[in-house]
Amino acid sequence: MLSRLTVSNLAIVESAELEFVEGLTIITGETGAGKSVLMGALGLALGARADASAVRDGAKDARIEAVFERLDGGAERAVADLLSEQGLPPCEDGALLVRRTISAAGGSRVWVNDASTTVQTLRTLGRLLVDVHGPRDNLSLLDTSFQRDQLDSYGRIDRSEYTAAWRNLADMRAQLVALQGDADDMAEECDRLRYAVDEIDAVELTDEDETELPARHAAAAHAAEIVECANAVTSALAGEDDASAAAALAASDARLAEMARYHEPAVAWRDELADIATRVQELSRAVADSVSRLDADPETLQALDDRLTRVQRLKRRYAPTVAEILAIRDQKAARLADLEGRDARMQELSGEIARGEQAVAAAGDALSAARRKAAARFAAAVTRELHGLGFLSATFGVDLVRRAPDSTGCDAVEFRFEPNPGEPARPLADIASSGELARVMLALKTVTAGHDDIPVLVFDEIDSNIGGETGRAVGERLRKVSRHHQVIAITHLAQSAVYGERHLAVTKRTSGGRTRSAIAPIEGEDRVAEIARMLGGAKLTSVVMQHARELLALAAKAAS
Repeated sequence: MLSRLTVSNLAIVESAELEFVEGLTIITGETGAGKSVLMGALGLALGARADASAVRDGAKDARIEAVFERLDGGAERAVADLLSEQGLPPCEDGALLVRRTISAAGGSRVWVNDASTTVQTLRTLGRLLVDVHGPRDNLSLLDTSFQRDQLDSYGRIDRSEYTAAWRNLADMRAQLVALQGDADDMAEECDRLRYAVDEIDAVELTDEDETELPARHAAAAHAAEIVECANAVTSALAGEDDASAAAALAASDARLAEMARYHEPAVAWRDELADIATRVQELSRAVADSVSRLDADPETLQALDDRLTRVQRLKRRYAPTVAEILAIRDQKAARLADLEGRDARMQELSGEIARGEQAVAAAGDALSAARRKAAARFAAAVTRELHGLGFLSATFGVDLVRRAPDSTGCDAVEFRFEPNPGEPARPLADIASSGELARVMLALKTVTAGHDDIPVLVFDEIDSNIGGETGRAVGERLRKVSRHHQVIAITHLAQSAVYGERHLAVTKRTSGGRTRSAIAPIEGEDRVAEIARMLGGAKLTSVVMQHARELLALAAKAAS
């Protein structure tokens, strides 16, 4: 759910913090009080296009922050996958934080869970979280892909089998296209691949070429210096002259033996000295042994030099390490094998594609059958809801037309609307009235409320141009939808507003030559007064107030 929306310096809203609850939240206020600004702020938090002119005069920037909590089900999985894909921090305790700033100088910045990201990512995230509907926001209803998804959602239609078959077919077709390239180009590519594979194979690379070869080359190239240094070391450690370490240790042992006759600790010191003398001898032998195995032969050095040159040439041409060069060699060899055997592979792919087309057709037939079965039930359910929303004689229909397969199936899905008996059923795109479209959307959402994963629905003045009993029906359905989603509704209609479980009132005032908008929750007599204002305007007579109380009481009774 959307738990909090904080706005500062956006148009006439200097500062506002909206707290939302589960269920149905109603937002009301006089025209121009700032309701549209608040909905604009929510849109910005969902990735809508930012306009620097919306920043309040005198402010450096506008700031919007939205907090979504207790994400679960499909929405939680979808959001988690998107955050992971974009390298954004995961939600902590199921809470998602979105922040956005719009600069008065132009441009905007976006953060999700305190990590910077792009507006495009925010827009994708927003589509997973909130669905906005209103007189200006029902274009999605006219989108045939939206209509198809609504039908599939209602019918709980599983497209996974068809999708897997389609992806397999698309992959095989892509492989065939890749193999059907120009013959001359293919021959040139084969020559390039074969040269690379042969060049790498000729060196016969091994793991030793990565570390041991450079070490052996360095030792052979500096053999004279190494021998000279080794001789000096062995002479200093165990030479025959009195200046060697061995001679010094022997002299020290003699003196300690003499000392031991009178000083007991010297006994232990002689043992330590004997250990040191042994280690000196072992070190001297190790140095001499290592140097004795050193190959200073000029031919060996030349061979090492030649191999190192060849390995380094491969590294410059292909990759910085032996392991990566060998991996590239295997990739090129595999591609070469594919090209050299492309005629056979193309023939094989043609057979696989034919079988893949049959699999797609079979899965498509099953998908179409499931859609036809769901379409009848869906149309009847939406028609019933439309009758309750004032379209007493209207009929809603779902047309399925067979078409060439694509990633979503073999059907073109189109919703049709027959407002009155005897009139032809029309595609929704031919409905001129935004109010009619909004009520059709509400009917759809009422029917599909328990079937989709978008957690928050926003209805912006969808009850415009209606009243009376139809307004009450709209309120009832908003409350019904809110049993499965969090619903936020902006309305000018008292008959709808009384169904809210939380009521936020937007007001504006002017001081110091500046207009400021404010929003606050209302209840009790304040709410009665707001409903009365919506019913009767500025004059809150006792009759209007009593009518407001009655509407609230009826709504509470209907909800119980």
